[in-house]
Amino acid sequence: MTTTTSSSAARAPIEAALPHRDPFLLVDAIVACDERSIDTRWRVPADADWVRGHYPGRPITPGVLLCEHAVQSGALLVSHLLGGFKAADGAPVLTRLSDARFKRMVIPGSEVETRVVLDERVGPAWFLSATVRCGGEKALTLSFAVSASSALANAAGTTPEAAD
Repeated sequence: MTTTTSSSAARAPIEAALPHRDPFLLVDAIVACDERSIDTRWRVPADADWVRGHYPGRPITPGVLLCEHAVQSGALLVSHLLGGFKAADGAPVLTRLSDARFKRMVIPGSEVETRVVLDERVGPAWFLSATVRCGGEKALTLSFAVSASSALANAAGTTPEAAD
């Protein structure tokens, strides 16, 4: 799976794989994807509402949004490996985030390039690590796990809606 533009055509496979939508779909393009990794891009919107308040006069992209971008990229890799999330799987959800290290600020309007690597799969959990770059420089590294909401709900003995 390879996409090289950030047009709406590039977003079609992303929207087919994830339940997220604008303004919270934080991946514009899949650059490359194989059985162990995915490379994605996201242009941080310069006109997003949060820009006004984080921080006035000198806006930076909130670290939590950079983490979310990486997690969405990881969910895209898991979707690729599963051949897509099925209705019975539920939605991909973040189940662990650790060792997030912020290396540089990302200014709204910048484009980030992200590589997510599959480290391990244990049952319904996919353990991944990500590196987010901006302007060729490392901006963030983190480790995280993604699972399907129905698998979590089944393990907890609840309904999928309660796990989301």
